[in-house]
Amino acid sequence: MNLSQTNRLQQILLIVLVVQIALAAWVFWPQTAASQTSGPLLSDFSTDNVSSLAISDSDKTLTLTKQDGQWVLPDAGDFPVTEANVTTLLDNIEKVQTNRLVTQTDTSHRRLQVAPDDFNRRLELTMSDGATHDLYVGSSAGAGATHVRVDNQPEVYLTGDLNAFDINPQASSWIDTLYFTVPQTATTKLTLKNGNGTFEFVKDGETWTLSDLAEGETFNQTAFTNMLNQIISVRMTEPIGTEAQADFGLDTPQATVTLDTADETYTLSVGAKNPEDSDNYIFKASNSPYYVRISSFIGDNLVNKTRSDFLEAPAAAPTSESE
Repeated sequence: MNLSQTNRLQQILLIVLVVQIALAAWVFWPQTAASQTSGPLLSDFSTDNVSSLAISDSDKTLTLTKQDGQWVLPDAGDFPVTEANVTTLLDNIEKVQTNRLVTQTDTSHRRLQVAPDDFNRRLELTMSDGATHDLYVGSSAGAGATHVRVDNQPEVYLTGDLNAFDINPQASSWIDTLYFTVPQTATTKLTLKNGNGTFEFVKDGETWTLSDLAEGETFNQTAFTNMLNQIISVRMTEPIGTEAQADFGLDTPQATVTLDTADETYTLSVGAKNPEDSDNYIFKASNSPYYVRISSFIGDNLVNKTRSDFLEAPAAAPTSESE
C-alpha cells in the first residue's frame, strides 16, 4: 500500500470515528426543550383518578388504596393514610414532562436504574377506569434531575418533580405515627408489670412517687418522668392490622402498663419482638383496634425496668480520706 492510500484510509477511519462520537452524543445527551415537544409523561393521568398506588424498592412493596375517598393501607387493616402525603406525590407525577430526553436505548435502563429488574423505585399506578401504569424513578444526575421512565417505553427523561428519596416504601412515611397519647396532666396512677415485678406509681398533687417506697429509699423522679413521657406519647414504626395473631405474644405480654386518668383507664401491652427484625416489638393500646410495632428503644425500657431503676442510688459511705 502506497503513502496516498494509507492517508486515504486514515481519513476514512477518522470520519467514521467522528460520526460514531456524534451519534453517541445525540443518543445519550439530554435534549433541550427547543429540540423536543414538551408534554406530560402520562397523558391520561389525573391525581383524582388514581385508585391504587404500589411503591417498591429492591426489598419491599407498600400498597396504598383509595376506599370511599380515603387513602388506606389495605395490608394493615385499612389503616388510614395521611391524604396530603399521597396527593403531593400524585400531583408531582402529573407535573413530569417529556422535554428533557436522556436516552432512547433499552441498554441504558439498568445503568440509570429504571429497568424492570434494576430500579431505584417503581410506582404501580391503577386508575379508576382500570388502566395501569408502571413508573420507574431512577438515579439522580444532580439537583433537580432524576431519571424517569414509564411503562414499556424505551425513552428515559430527566425531571425535577420526583426523586426516589421522597418515595419511601415504609408505612411510616405515609401515616400519622402517633399511636397513643394522653395528656400528662390527666394521669393519676400508673402501674408497670414485667418479668421483674409489678411497680405502682401514684400521684399526690403534682408529685409522683412509688407506692411502696420504704423508709430510707428515695424516689428517682427523673427516671420515672422519662418513662412516663414515653408512655403518654407512643409512636409506632408501622401498623400491622386489627386481627390478633398467636405469635404476637400478647396472651402473656412481656410488659403491661395500666394508666389511669380521671375519666378512663388505658392498658398498653408489649408483646413479642419481631422475629424478622429485633429492632421492634408488637404493641397494643386498649383504646385502639390496631396492633402496631414500636421501636425496641421504647419496648426494652418497659420490659427490662426493675424496682431499683426508680430509686436514687444510696449515698456512698464516707472514706477515711474524706473524713
